[in-house]
Amino acid sequence: MTLRSRIAGVGSFLPEHVSTNDDMAKIVDTSDEWIVERTGIHVRHFADENTSSSVMAIKAAEQALKAANMTGDDLDMIVVATITPDKTFPSTAVYVQAGLGMKHGYAFDVSAACSGFLYALRAADNAIRLGQAKTALVVGVETLSRITDFKDRNTCVLFGDGAGCVVLRAEEGDGTSADRGVLDTLIYSDGGYAPDLCATGGPSTNHDVGYITMNGREVFRHAAVNMAEVSVEILEKNGVGLDDVDWLVPHQANIRILEATAKRLNIPMEKVISTVGLHANTSAASIPLALAHGVQEGKIKAGQLLLLPGMGAGFTWGASLIRF
Repeated sequence: MTLRSRIAGVGSFLPEHVSTNDDMAKIVDTSDEWIVERTGIHVRHFADENTSSSVMAIKAAEQALKAANMTGDDLDMIVVATITPDKTFPSTAVYVQAGLGMKHGYAFDVSAACSGFLYALRAADNAIRLGQAKTALVVGVETLSRITDFKDRNTCVLFGDGAGCVVLRAEEGDGTSADRGVLDTLIYSDGGYAPDLCATGGPSTNHDVGYITMNGREVFRHAAVNMAEVSVEILEKNGVGLDDVDWLVPHQANIRILEATAKRLNIPMEKVISTVGLHANTSAASIPLALAHGVQEGKIKAGQLLLLPGMGAGFTWGASLIRF
């Protein structure tokens, strides 16, 4: 028998404030037509000044725990993926731990930008496979509005705030791709591309949080290629064909990247969970938000095979193969 990390519940949270493309056009020189044509984004959610990353993470986690028929005290570990923590230290995860009433176990953050949820998922899945935890909460959360330069029209229209998460529970499987749960997760990075997508500040450099800066052309060029290549790799590694995939649930950066990735994989857009038009790019939160959306809309069903590729700053990239 093989220990698997089965998804027991999913959750999501989006701030109430919605900013349309017309709203953004009042701030910078842009238009709804320009944004939609290039990105597919129609709206994004922005947190108010009293809503931090941990606040959103807790709300999403409460939803996921309810779906799993669990409480915070049933968790053994919490991993939060974010590049917009509440504070430089301690981790956002410990605030989530306290907010959920979890008095034991451990909690920590992972920083891998838009691939962060995949990195966090692998950490939690490994702990469960090794018997170090029986349950885990994996959260992707971002308050990107705090590090967005609203004078830069090339970036400010792209990002939004939100949180998504999954509750994992250890269950035994046969060790085949027919098992329910996380079948595999691959993650990679190449620091040579760090300057192409990064923040302009940091505690040990200029004592400032900074703003998002991006070489859009370079990011686009690598995103579709890396996401497609790692998707093929994880499928081949696990003896699964592209035709076996029920849903592609990719990082929601840009509709053009989603389309390019799907085309490279020869997966029709009808089998792609796309939320970029509703949420914009929420970095580490985008994959779990898309996953939760697919479940809540009744698209993703028990037993279906999901492929979750992503790429972000670092460059970091990876993919997870999950039997839901």
